[in-house]
Amino acid sequence: MTDSNDRSASVFVHPTADVEDGARVGDGTKVWHLAHVRSSAQVGAGCVIGRNVYVDAGVTVGDRVKIQNNVSVYQGVTIEDEVFVGPCAVFTNDFRPRAQNPDWTITPTLVRRGASIGANATLVCGIEVGEYAMIAAGSVVTKDVKPYQLVAGNPARPKGWVDAKGEVVSRDVDNPPHQG
Repeated sequence: MTDSNDRSASVFVHPTADVEDGARVGDGTKVWHLAHVRSSAQVGAGCVIGRNVYVDAGVTVGDRVKIQNNVSVYQGVTIEDEVFVGPCAVFTNDFRPRAQNPDWTITPTLVRRGASIGANATLVCGIEVGEYAMIAAGSVVTKDVKPYQLVAGNPARPKGWVDAKGEVVSRDVDNPPHQG
């Protein structure tokens, strides 16, 4: 992983993107048009950061993550390896947002390895998305999502279970199939 002042030749940053001093970007990562990676953000190796993506200060993005266009990843979010984040998804970090709040604190969100987040999904802070979970497009996620669980809707509710490839393997929301 290299910092923004000493990028290796294998990191591509589009001329219109802004990778601030102090940001760390892994080998083989591509940062596309108008993206903004703040100082102290860490983006792993082999990632794709799409057009107009915002990665806030202090955010950690694992290896081989794909973040599609127009996604905002705010401070307090950790995204593990091989996560897919669809276009226009949003991560929040404040339960009681106000323009002026001297008591503001960040509420963390964790997205585990291999999870997929559909287009236009909103993840309300303070949740954990389990390994290989699948969040349907347009969902508003207000509670933890179990590993391999499929959720959809507003608010997002369990709809079944998927395998590591994202295929639905069960619609029985109460009994996850054996993974292995």
